Amino acid sequence: MNRILSHHILDLTGMILIGLALMLLSFSFQFKLPIDFPPSLLNLNTVFLSILIEAFPFVLIGVLIAGIIQVFVTEESIQRWIPKNRFMAIIMSCIAGALFPACECGIVPIVRRLVGKGVPIHAAIGFMLTGPLINPIVIVSTYMAFGNDIKMAGWRMGLGFLIAIIIAFFVSMFFKGNQLKSPAYLETSHSHSKKEAFSKRFWDMLIHSIDEFFDMGKYLIFGAFLAAFVQTYLSAKTFLEAGSGATSSIVIMMGVAYVLSLCSEADAFIGASFSSIFPSSAILSFLIFGPMMDLKNTLMMLSVFRFKFVIGVLTLTIMTIFMTITLLQGFL
Repeated sequence: MNRILSHHILDLTGMILIGLALMLLSFSFQFKLPIDFPPSLLNLNTVFLSILIEAFPFVLIGVLIAGIIQVFVTEESIQRWIPKNRFMAIIMSCIAGALFPACECGIVPIVRRLVGKGVPIHAAIGFMLTGPLINPIVIVSTYMAFGNDIKMAGWRMGLGFLIAIIIAFFVSMFFKGNQLKSPAYLETSHSHSKKEAFSKRFWDMLIHSIDEFFDMGKYLIFGAFLAAFVQTYLSAKTFLEAGSGATSSIVIMMGVAYVLSLCSEADAFIGASFSSIFPSSAILSFLIFGPMMDLKNTLMMLSVFRFKFVIGVLTLTIMTIFMTITLLQGFL
C-alpha cells in the first residue's frame, strides 16, 4: 500500500510541475516576464493544451467506468456474458463496442479492467477498436462533417466494423493469455461481496478510479506532448508532397491520423478538410485508423500491455486497414 501511495505521490508531483511549466509558458506574455519564447514553442504549448483539454474528460469517464467494472462486475458475470466460441466472442465484443460511446483516450483503462476480470484478449481488442470508431456520436458527427452525406459515414462504420473483426481474429491466433504487464497489483482483480455496504463499494470504486487516472494520466500527457511536438515541427508541406499518389496518400493520411491523435468525436471535421487534397480512400483510412490507434493511445496501451503485444496489434491494424482500403479504393 505504501508503495502504491508513493507511486501516486510521484505522479501527482510530476503533473503539478508540468502544470506550473505550462502556466509559465501560457501567461508569460500577459505578465510580461523577461523571457522571450520563440513562436514555435508557444504554438507547441497551444496544441499540447488543446489535446489535453479534449482528451481529459474522456479519460475521466473511462477511469470511472473502469472503477465500476472493478467493484460492481464479477468474474462470474463476465464469464456468463462472453460466448465460449472464439468467433462469436469477437462478434459480440465488436457489437458491444459499436453501442458504447467511448473515445480512444478513455477506453484503455476500461479494456484493462475487462481483461483483468477474465474477458479474452481477442474480445477485449474487438471492443477497444470498435468503441471509439462506431458509436452513435461518431456516426452523427461524420454525417454532418461531410455535408449530411451518409456515404462516408456508412463506409466508415461498415468497413471499420469488418476491419475490427479481422484484427481481433488475428489477435486470437497470435496471442494467448491476458497480455497484461507486471506489477501484479495492476492486473489483480479484487473481489467485492454484494453483501458489503453500498457506501463502501462506492468508495472502493472511487479509489480504483483514482488509481487508474494517475496510472493513465502520465502516459496521456507524454503522448499529447509528442503529438503536439510532431504537429508543430514537422512540415505539413512534406506530407502533402509525399501523398501525391493514390496508394501513398493512404499511407500519409494514416500517418497524419496517428500523429494528430484526435478524439473520434471530432476527427471527421478535420478529415473532411482534406477532401479537396486527397481521394476518398485516403480520407477513409484517416477516419478508420485514427480512432483505432494513435500516438497517445499507443503509449497508454504500452503502460498496460506487454510491448510485443502492443506492437503486434499496431502492426496488424496498419496492415489490415491499408490492404483493405487499397483493395476497395476503386469502389470508394
